[in-house]
Amino acid sequence: MRWSSRDARRPLSLSTRVMLFVALAIGLSLLMIGHLVQNAVERHFAEQDAGELVVITKAVERALRDAADDITPLTEALSHAVSGHHGVYFQVWDLGGQLIYGPDETELSQQVNNFAPVSRIQAANLYAWQAGGKTYRGTVMQILIGGQGYRIVSAIDMNFHIHFLDNFRRSLWLIMILAGIVTLLAAWYGVHQGHAPLRGLSDTMRDVQADRLHVRLDPDAVPGELRTLVNSFNHMIGRLEDSFARLSHFSADIAHELRTPLTNLITQTQVSLGKPRSLDQYRELLYSNLEEQERLAKMVNDMLWLAQSEHGLLRPVQVPLDLGQEVRELFDYFEALAEERQIELVLQGIAPRIHGDRAMLRRALSNLLSNAIRHTPAQKSVLIRLDESSDGSTVLSVQNPGSEIPAKHLPRLFERFYRVDPSRARQSEGAGLGLAIVKSIVEAHGGKIEASSGKGVTTFTLSFKDSRV
Repeated sequence: MRWSSRDARRPLSLSTRVMLFVALAIGLSLLMIGHLVQNAVERHFAEQDAGELVVITKAVERALRDAADDITPLTEALSHAVSGHHGVYFQVWDLGGQLIYGPDETELSQQVNNFAPVSRIQAANLYAWQAGGKTYRGTVMQILIGGQGYRIVSAIDMNFHIHFLDNFRRSLWLIMILAGIVTLLAAWYGVHQGHAPLRGLSDTMRDVQADRLHVRLDPDAVPGELRTLVNSFNHMIGRLEDSFARLSHFSADIAHELRTPLTNLITQTQVSLGKPRSLDQYRELLYSNLEEQERLAKMVNDMLWLAQSEHGLLRPVQVPLDLGQEVRELFDYFEALAEERQIELVLQGIAPRIHGDRAMLRRALSNLLSNAIRHTPAQKSVLIRLDESSDGSTVLSVQNPGSEIPAKHLPRLFERFYRVDPSRARQSEGAGLGLAIVKSIVEAHGGKIEASSGKGVTTFTLSFKDSRV
C-alpha cells in the first residue's frame, strides 16, 4: 500500500475531528473527576483520623488531669485513658525527654524530636511516616497541667486505609475507563446519526445530472445548520441551469449565424457552377463569397475573443488615457460613414483621465459608435457625453435617437447573438456579438455598462470607478 504526500495533506474527516475533540474533552473530564474523587476520599480519611486523634489526645489529657488531682494514679489513669480503639498508639513524655507512659517503640519515640507540636489537631497538620513496615498518621501536642509540661504523641495505623484506598483507586479508574469507552461509543453513534442529513443531501446531490438541473432541495426539510448549505446549493444549481440554458441558446445561435453565410456560399457556388459564366461574373461571385468569408472570420474571431476574455486570458495593458482624445480620433475614423448616412457626431463634456487598454477601449467605443450610427435616422446626431459622477467615477455615455427598445429587452442586450427583433435581416448588422464584447471589455477594466431607452433616445452608459491617474 502506497502512502503519498497527497494523503498526508488530506484534511481529517468531520467525524474524526469531532471524535478527537470529544475524546479529549471526556479524557480530561474523567481525569479531573477521578482526581477530585480520590482527593475527597483521602481527605475524608484524614479528617476521620484527625477526629479520632483529637479524642485520643483529649482522653490522655483528661487522664493526666485526674492524676494531677490525685484522683487516680498516673499509670492506672493512662492505661485506661484509651480503650476500644483498634490500631491506636500513644505516648506521654515530659519536657525533659523522659518517657512517662506508652510503648517504647522506636517508630513512635523518634517523632517527639522530629515533629513540632501543634496547637490544634486538624487534617491539614497531621504527620505521616513509615516505620517497621507500617504507615502511621499522627501528631504531637504539648500541654501544661499543674505546672508540669507534657508531650503527647498519638498515632493511628494507616495500613487499613491504604489498602482500602488502593482498591478504591483501581475500581475508580476502571469505572472511569469503562465510562469513557461507553461515552465515546455513544458520542460516535450520535455523530454518525447527526451526519445522516448530510449523507441524505449527498445522495440527492449525486442524482443531479445535466438533464435534472431543475431539482431543488427543500431548506425546511433539513436541520437549521444545513439550511445555508442547501440555499447555496440551490443558488449554484440555479446558476448552472441558467448557464446551461444560455449555452444551449448560444449553440443554437452559433449554428444559425454560421449556417446563413455558409448557405449563401454553397448556394452561390452551386448556381455559378450550373452553367458557364463570364470572367466578370466569376469575379463578382468571388467578391460576394469573400464578403461572406470575411463575415465568418469576424464572427469566429469575436467568439474566440469573448472565450479568452471570459477565462481571464486577455488582461488589459494599463496606460493613462484621455477618453476625449480617444473619442475625437474615432470620430475621424467614422466621419465618412456618418456623412454617408447624413448623421452628425457630437462630443460634449470632459472627464478625468483613466487607466486602461487603448486598443480594447477603442474597440468597445467603436462597437457602440457603429451601433448608434446604424440605428440613428438621417439628419440626426449621435451624442457622446463625458462626465464625472458624484462618487468620482468617470462616465461616458453614447446617445442616439431612433426607435425605442422595450424595457424587457434592455437587460439582455449584452447577451451574445441577442436580437430585439430576431426576424430582422442581419447581413448589414454584424454578427450580434458587438455589445457582448463591449460589456466584456468594460468589466475587464473594473467598470460597468448600462442601457436605457425612452423618449425616442437610446443611451449606453459606461462607468469606470477609481480609475484616475
